[in-house]
Amino acid sequence: MGRGDTEEEEAQTSNKHIGGWITFPFIIGCFASMTLATGGWLANLIVYLIQEYNINSIDATLISNVVSGCLCIFPVLGAVLADSFFGSFSVIAISSFISLLGMICLTLTATIHSLRPQPCDHNGSIPCSSSPSKLQYTILYSSIILASLGSGGSRFTTATLGANQYDAIKDQNIFFNWFFVTLYAGFVASSTAIVYIQDNVSWGWGFGIGLAANVVSLAVFLLGNRFYRLDKPRGSPFTALARVLVAAARKRLARARSTVGSDDGCYYYGEDHHVGKLVVDGVLTKSFRCLNRAAVIKEGDVHLDGTIAKPWRLCKVQEVEDFKTLLQIFPLWSTSIFLSVPIAIQGSLTILQALTMDRHLGPNFKIPAGSFAVIIFISTTISLTLIDRFLYPVWQKLIGRMPRPPERVGLGHVLNVLSMVVSALVESKRLKVAHAHHLQGQADAIVPVSSLWLFPQLVLVGIGEAFHFPGQVGLYYQEFPTSLRSTATAMISLVIAIAYYLSTGLIDLLHRVTKWLPDDINEGRLDNVYWMVSVIGVINFGYYLVCARGYKYQNVENGVKDDSMIED
Repeated sequence: MGRGDTEEEEAQTSNKHIGGWITFPFIIGCFASMTLATGGWLANLIVYLIQEYNINSIDATLISNVVSGCLCIFPVLGAVLADSFFGSFSVIAISSFISLLGMICLTLTATIHSLRPQPCDHNGSIPCSSSPSKLQYTILYSSIILASLGSGGSRFTTATLGANQYDAIKDQNIFFNWFFVTLYAGFVASSTAIVYIQDNVSWGWGFGIGLAANVVSLAVFLLGNRFYRLDKPRGSPFTALARVLVAAARKRLARARSTVGSDDGCYYYGEDHHVGKLVVDGVLTKSFRCLNRAAVIKEGDVHLDGTIAKPWRLCKVQEVEDFKTLLQIFPLWSTSIFLSVPIAIQGSLTILQALTMDRHLGPNFKIPAGSFAVIIFISTTISLTLIDRFLYPVWQKLIGRMPRPPERVGLGHVLNVLSMVVSALVESKRLKVAHAHHLQGQADAIVPVSSLWLFPQLVLVGIGEAFHFPGQVGLYYQEFPTSLRSTATAMISLVIAIAYYLSTGLIDLLHRVTKWLPDDINEGRLDNVYWMVSVIGVINFGYYLVCARGYKYQNVENGVKDDSMIED
């Protein structure tokens, strides 16, 4: 992957926060180590709870689901704090330290016997009666909360800090590609190597490796401090957005009238434009015209020095336009929710399919059902590299430019639908074989179909994610107001969290109201679920095309980058 045209210029700059590719090893090194640490405890959390804390499988699954949801919500919290109060650097440093505390506590639970209940014979016929004490539960849950909060708080804030180091959108997109390559490669390594150590060596060593990775992450990040170009928070941007609504409503109630596009409108652009005068040239955009009243200057709204006298009656033009941007991009963002729901559904149902299929590779090795997700991670990692190295250069030669984020997201939609169609066809084949062998009602029966048939659908999901996840992050980063840069990169995490819970609810609903998802899937119609999701995906893709066509891009089209939030 390229490094842009600014490398020589950066090498000549010293003793100041210069940004650029010199920061890349520190930011990606920090993120890679943190991903390895997080994946190391998250991938095998259910097994740890069952084997070491004697928690039944259903409760362990529910705990894991809640933790996974929190890991997608906490990045939004970290992003808001970064944008509003502390900046990306401080949030990442603090979050990494919180994660370190959680990893220390988790490692202690695995190495100190008194922090765990007495072990049970899970293979025996006698139910286990040794439950964790309140103190053991407290330490366990506190460890998980700290590790989740720390990892989630830094994940997409790291993406924002990294993208802020580059002036060219091309370099930002290259960074986002590397960000997702690192994310998926870390998941692959943790879901295989670290999980193997936990299962076959000891939990202490497994968590200890994650702890060491967390230490490395924090150390590498702090070592690059003198090179980072830092973002400067300017207070909560959400307060400014709320002021737009309040100011527009109050002026409407006061029967204030402004004719958009005429010289009668006197708009407030900020104190720098109003020193000694209250009227400036220019008008607001015509979209959402009712909000323009918030920037109309009325008597008593502005002091003589140009500052706002009544903050909840007057807003800057840029604040009004920022609010409009969020309203305009919301429909486009909402399409990503229904893009991610089928992926989440497939992730759960693929495990059920794998459990009923022949998972042997040779006479001695059997693929664990829970390891099939690694195929997606590997596919995405390889695809990101090939796309950036080969596809995009070819695209640029043929079209004359690099593909824009909306186009990448659109390709992701198409591949996602194609994956669901393949899933439906594979399940239809599996069901035919199961019925031919009369395996209905035999919950433990293995259908004589190789689980390798599941690979194509998972590979397609991985290729699709290589297009749409970096495309979404790049789109939100470029289009969101500069005051919401960290929040923009965390929006993809919010999408995943919503999709995760929606998919769980949809599966539960289908289980209750249809016969498609019985406890024995050989008696159900799992293929109908995939066909239904495919239809939803096609409808959602049409919705996306409408939203993408109707959205007026601010920066994607012209490649503008506003550096007003960057310190020298």
